Amino acid sequence: MEDIERTRVASESAVLVGVQLPDRPLLADPLDELRGLAETAGAHVVGELVQRREQPDGTTYLGKGKAEELEQLVSASSADVVLFDNDLSPGQTRTLEKMVGVKVLDRTELILDIFASHAQTYESRLAVELAQLEYSLPRLKRMWTHLSRLKMGIGMRGPGEKQLEVDRRLVEKRIADLRLELKKVERRRQQEVAARRNHMTVSLIGYTNAGKSTLMNRLTGAGVYSADQLFATLDTRTRRWQLPHWGPVLLSDTVGFIRDLPHHLIASFRATLEEARQADLLLHVADCANSMVLSQVSDVFHVLKELGIEEKDTLLILNKVDAPGGEALAEGVRRKYPNALAVSARTGEGMEALSLVVSDALSRSFRDVDVTMSVSAGRWMAYLAAHGEILSRTYGDEDRVTLHCRIPQRYLGGIRDADVLITPRSTRDSSVSAVPAMPTHSDALAPRPVEDVA
Repeated sequence: MEDIERTRVASESAVLVGVQLPDRPLLADPLDELRGLAETAGAHVVGELVQRREQPDGTTYLGKGKAEELEQLVSASSADVVLFDNDLSPGQTRTLEKMVGVKVLDRTELILDIFASHAQTYESRLAVELAQLEYSLPRLKRMWTHLSRLKMGIGMRGPGEKQLEVDRRLVEKRIADLRLELKKVERRRQQEVAARRNHMTVSLIGYTNAGKSTLMNRLTGAGVYSADQLFATLDTRTRRWQLPHWGPVLLSDTVGFIRDLPHHLIASFRATLEEARQADLLLHVADCANSMVLSQVSDVFHVLKELGIEEKDTLLILNKVDAPGGEALAEGVRRKYPNALAVSARTGEGMEALSLVVSDALSRSFRDVDVTMSVSAGRWMAYLAAHGEILSRTYGDEDRVTLHCRIPQRYLGGIRDADVLITPRSTRDSSVSAVPAMPTHSDALAPRPVEDVA
């Protein structure tokens, strides 16, 4: 919306604040990720403050002494904004702003601002605006002095109604409109994905800045934008990937995840993540040069669980093995995920092995079966030929024919005819390549301590 006064931190000096609570692991540099978010948003960091607490203070989140220390730090550094690595209530934000005399943003607000500046397509802009409005609705009193010049119509405004109440009603109406539009977008996306079901699909997922876009460029020559920053790309892109000894598959790049990804964003980007939901295989790209790699794997799992796609076949890809310390950390990750594959999207190391493993993994979805039907059932013969490979034909009595086929399991479910008999072949006759069991995300719920990785 043109008249919304959006929070901007570009070219502003910022003080970073983090409160470490017992439910979070102790980190050597607890503000490292917040620092990256601030730099991505365009802010210049001029001060940092960290406190450990058993629970947040109800008034300022920080303790009283630390709040006073923050006030002095802001004054001494002439900061323009305070960025918290935690989520604040509207009341806590108002109290802090009165104390320090500058704008105070929490983690969610900062991430939303980054998403707003990086959104390029109509779909992603809708999703970001919806997330911003849902976040801002309970904070109207602090953030917005006037929302829109739009009128609600004759008879819609009651006597003595305050401007804030009008603004809140306008926001609620806009949220309803955006949800309706996003449902249309989601239906279109589902139709687009369904139209590609004749192709095997692979989707890249992972923590933000793990190198997904760089890996996609390496595998497909797509030329999509990639940069060493958080949330460099928000839009899903799909390209053709030629796998050796297999053929073409469709490879999709998706929006990156992050610790404590705002729930509003997860809900808003469901349409964008439809590619991952419908993919035959997920490639979970992790930054093995990051000391928090196991924790990041766990964070990605939790987001997938919220999206309802945590049970999909997943191959863990350890990217940036060429970076300093990358190989040592990759070895530590392999102790937890023995089948994880170490690669470097930047140098091309491990690309051939990745292609072969993906080919074998996709083969696991194929079944060798004998399909017996009438010789006049041309419809089902054409169906089998279109979706799989007919390896041989054996003609029997009473005008019956048995087709030895190799076909993805999902297409067998599409044969609904009482006259068609499907018989699985024995495993010794199967031409499906044997591959080791792929890692799943189930173990990611309890990541090992960082000191065990190195």
